[in-house]
Amino acid sequence: MQNLRIQIDPGSGFCFGVIYAIQMAEDMLDEQGYLYCLGDIVHNDEEVQRLEKRGLRIIDHAAFKDLRNETVLIRAHGEPPRTYQTALENNLRLIDASCPVVLKLQNRIKASHDKNEQIYIYGKHGHAEVLGLLGQTQNEAVVFESMDELLQHDLPENITLYSQTTKSTHNFYHVKGTLETAGYKVEANDTICRQVSNRDKELRKFAQQFDKVIFVSGTKSSNGKVLFNVCKETNPNTIFISAVDELDKNWFAPGESVGICGATSTPMWLMEDVQRALLSF
Repeated sequence: MQNLRIQIDPGSGFCFGVIYAIQMAEDMLDEQGYLYCLGDIVHNDEEVQRLEKRGLRIIDHAAFKDLRNETVLIRAHGEPPRTYQTALENNLRLIDASCPVVLKLQNRIKASHDKNEQIYIYGKHGHAEVLGLLGQTQNEAVVFESMDELLQHDLPENITLYSQTTKSTHNFYHVKGTLETAGYKVEANDTICRQVSNRDKELRKFAQQFDKVIFVSGTKSSNGKVLFNVCKETNPNTIFISAVDELDKNWFAPGESVGICGATSTPMWLMEDVQRALLSF
């Protein structure tokens, strides 16, 4: 029987913002044995569990408000201004691993808000990054996930448009074009991370080379959902998994070629575990 031919996408895996946050967490864990983190450090349960075994303690905002005299990691998604105010009041030392791309976006949105512009953010409701962006506008910006949702609002003639950094570039410009066609004046600020958006084109090239594609991602990852759909559009034989034990040997035929890829929140070690499991088939 012929073995499966398996390749991991070298361009998949953590973006630089996530690499930076995890490196900071591991350095602090080496130094003091434990570390609080405000929210999941990355939207991947397998990686979170790995770090929790090393001493990472994930807390929510309610627990953060009750914490005193401790060290807390701010993850790559960024935080609203009130988080920093709480840290001052509670004598908390913050290890700020906010992604530089997110921080730049926060500053641009704050500047637009200070000029009294009505801001619209293409992003996911309740997402950690989006909550940080909303905080720059005192929660006055409008967040929308689709064109249909946006059009339910009473829109002004002039629209200032931003995007969550991990959204689809294609969809963002579709929103811009649809609004302009409808007669609105749109100041479109393309704030999508190019390391994320470039994965789109690279993944299309990767996915078309194989009989089957295994896309590995956490179920909470927005970027994972976007990139999985990119793979699925290119190669309909793309299968989503979040853990190795979800693999089924019945999915594969002898001698098939299989590509393994993932989101910007998918650790390389997890994709390598998937590769080892496939080789055992």
